[in-house]
Amino acid sequence: MLVTCPNCGPREVQELRCAGESTTRPKTTPTQRELNEYIYFRANEAGLQREWWFCRACEDWFLAERNTVTNEVSRTWHPARSPEGSAR
Repeated sequence: MLVTCPNCGPREVQELRCAGESTTRPKTTPTQRELNEYIYFRANEAGLQREWWFCRACEDWFLAERNTVTNEVSRTWHPARSPEGSAR
């Protein structure tokens, strides 16, 4: 499986690390329940999912949209540089 790092280009998945589903941070002072949900619970639904990935070559984090059923990566982007993302 190839995933395109926004810095390095297409990479084999062995050169990357998936850190899982991207979630929204809780408010400034979350309750214990909100904090637990943020840390431990994921939707983990079949279909398109936004995930954090780490590239071992450039040592940088990026976001990817991946279909969890087919493993197809529809786009990747560096959140600070390109909010729209690049194809594949």
